[in-house]
Amino acid sequence: MSRKLKATITTIIILFLAGIIFYPKLKPLIVAKFGPQASQTPMLRQGQQRLNATGFLLKPVSMSETIRSIGTLLPDEEVDLSFEASGKIVSINFTEGTHVNEGDLLAKINDLPLQAQLQKLEASLSLSEAMEFRQRSLLGRDAISQESYDQIVTEVERIKSDINLCKAQIAMTELRAPFDGIIGLRYISEGAYASPSIKIAKLIKTKPLKIEFSIPERYASEIRIGYPVTFTIDGSSRTYHASVYAIDPMIDINTRNIVLRAMYANDNEELRSGRYAGISLELSKINRAMAIPTESLIPEMDGERVFVFRNGIAQSEKVTIGLRTESNIQVVSGLNFGDTVLTTGILQLRENIPIALDSVIVNN
Repeated sequence: MSRKLKATITTIIILFLAGIIFYPKLKPLIVAKFGPQASQTPMLRQGQQRLNATGFLLKPVSMSETIRSIGTLLPDEEVDLSFEASGKIVSINFTEGTHVNEGDLLAKINDLPLQAQLQKLEASLSLSEAMEFRQRSLLGRDAISQESYDQIVTEVERIKSDINLCKAQIAMTELRAPFDGIIGLRYISEGAYASPSIKIAKLIKTKPLKIEFSIPERYASEIRIGYPVTFTIDGSSRTYHASVYAIDPMIDINTRNIVLRAMYANDNEELRSGRYAGISLELSKINRAMAIPTESLIPEMDGERVFVFRNGIAQSEKVTIGLRTESNIQVVSGLNFGDTVLTTGILQLRENIPIALDSVIVNN
């Protein structure tokens, strides 16, 4: 070995030993001059570039689990109107699409034979009551027997029963509104022959309105009577508020959903029945939740993980998740407030890969 080569090797060994001895003393000076990143930033391999990514700074936020469903607006009451008796329609007393009040006479069929029969019975009743009065006077003087008097009393009661029956039959020739509401289109005209099987019109009550919708059975135990519901209607930016008033006791065996009904006051009758509604129910609410964007979560066979930006590199952390919303997922364990979760370049991220942050999003 030449003397020159020996000198070179000796020099390298001396410099290496000097570095080991003096680096701990020089490190504080380097940090003080260039900052903590100077001693912590990983060395890039030759030709290696930093991966540009976006970070998400974890801060406490309020989160709530929301169930979304599609519902249908239903009238509070709805009935197909028809006569109880058969006969010719002699009058129709309503205008289609207008409000009617309970008890209003909507239509009538011919009752002239019944009216004549009623008059005959009422005349017979007057005669029988006069006869009963005379018989009662005679019975007081023992001029007639008790049996004779009882016969005339029975006749009076029979005629009264026949009158009540006739009046009931006359009432069946009248179609009256069973409740306040809006009457729909009519399907028959005056002069037509009506029967109990023929539909005259539909009457609906839209003040209030019912909203029928379904939710998965796993949420059934969390919903109670009076639970608040919000819903929206296509074509309107307004959010409407209702409350649950009925819960179906059975779960649908085909969908495994449970059907609920909510009530909306609809005081101004601005909403019509039959429309679809977008339903929202807010369930569990957490005031100081740790939430990450949905796109930052990486599902794996043994759980979920995320990449966190630390000391200029990407580090993988396993996490336990909780509530889910449309855009965020609650992290129960695995991260701390103040961590920066990487949200872009997920497919290119690897453990300890150098990262250049383009921006950091702070959740408000």
